[in-house]
Amino acid sequence: MKNKIIKILINFWILLIAITFTGCNKQDIFLNKKPNAALSVPETLSNFELLLNNEALFNAYDSPALGNLSADDFYVTNNSWISSETVAQNVYIFAKDIYQGSTVNNDWNTPYQQIYYCNVVLDGLNKTNVIPDQISRFNTIKGEALFLRAYAFYNLVQTFAMPYDIATASRDPGIPLPTSSDINKRYGRGTVQGTYDQIINDVNTAAELLPANLSSVTKACKISCNAFLARVYLGIGKYDQAYTYADKCLTQYNSLVDYNTIVPGRNALSSKILAEDIFHTSLNGYSMTSLAQMDSTLYKSYDANDLRKSYFFRTATSGTGLFFRGTYDIHNNKFSGLATDEIYLIRAECNARSGKLTTALNDLNTLLKNRYKTGLFSPLTTNNQDVLLQRVLLEREKELFMRGLRWTDLRRLNKEDRFKKTVVHVINGVTYTLLPNDPKYAMPIPDQEIQLTGIPQNIR
Repeated sequence: MKNKIIKILINFWILLIAITFTGCNKQDIFLNKKPNAALSVPETLSNFELLLNNEALFNAYDSPALGNLSADDFYVTNNSWISSETVAQNVYIFAKDIYQGSTVNNDWNTPYQQIYYCNVVLDGLNKTNVIPDQISRFNTIKGEALFLRAYAFYNLVQTFAMPYDIATASRDPGIPLPTSSDINKRYGRGTVQGTYDQIINDVNTAAELLPANLSSVTKACKISCNAFLARVYLGIGKYDQAYTYADKCLTQYNSLVDYNTIVPGRNALSSKILAEDIFHTSLNGYSMTSLAQMDSTLYKSYDANDLRKSYFFRTATSGTGLFFRGTYDIHNNKFSGLATDEIYLIRAECNARSGKLTTALNDLNTLLKNRYKTGLFSPLTTNNQDVLLQRVLLEREKELFMRGLRWTDLRRLNKEDRFKKTVVHVINGVTYTLLPNDPKYAMPIPDQEIQLTGIPQNIR
């Protein structure tokens, strides 16, 4: 049985190397020569589970990081920039052509590999005659596939499409949305609105099928569905819905870690999975990310008694600059997953925006009390809605540093005049700027994808 499973995985890997979701002559030639098709199509619940249990694909180095490199919460030195990958260099200076002929882009390829795996499972389940005592298992597998597909779609639309604007979302180009494992089907880009509709529909369906509670931080459940929907709705500025799902999540699961109880390592916040972790993923690994240094203005905003100031950052070996070590990933990757601290901040922001200042302050103070040295936190108080909202947004920057979420925040907050911000990066004495709502808030789709599919390229 073990050898058969290995053969299945090998054949799937071969297919994934050749696959794009449109089909072309080169693919047809390759597929005509593929090994025995019976080995490349899983048919049992065990094999479907095996595909979705691929943590190397779904949980490690899986989230696009190009937006993270374009954001404003860290900088790199000239030497660090020079030693980084060409794509990372170009993204950091907001270049028009970021690929320069490169044919490998994991920010695009990895999510679509995830989507393909999920579609293989979903298509296979549709052909499976499930016996009554396996219905729960069947539903869990289907729910996981839908959740993981939606998670990949969301990461892609945050990177390769313009920010959501309610006035234009129904016509703004979205991303290709493969919902079948048939490699001969062709998919256009659709719209931004259509993309978010697909994401939300997938997650809502998944929530009806998945178990209620966490079994593992690498597996989805109803809690992770509610957390993810809170993130999605916040990202498109629909704050009533974001509140609804943040509240549902925290009603089900609200654990926070008292930072006084942990000892940070050199490159990670803890050597153990933290109780705040709801669904675990990490950012695609660019060397520039590991070389990033903390923005001094943001660093100074941490209070002296705030443990995050010393727990999240360490002094460089050279004695110059501050490197981030506050990741929730025990393998030292940059955590990009869902955690309760983010959900507390989402609920606090939504309450602040709706004028519910007392409940917003309760969430903010609950979080911060667990971040300060024992007995040294003074609860925040204010009757000013704008002041409170500004503070919540600042705490998002401080708490969610280097998770890839700052890029989404810039995209959504630029839609409000009071929060618009110009991102500034300086390399070799040259200043590069990214203006609010600039077309460069959508990364270019890889050149080979444009050539193979004919889908329209993003304007840069």
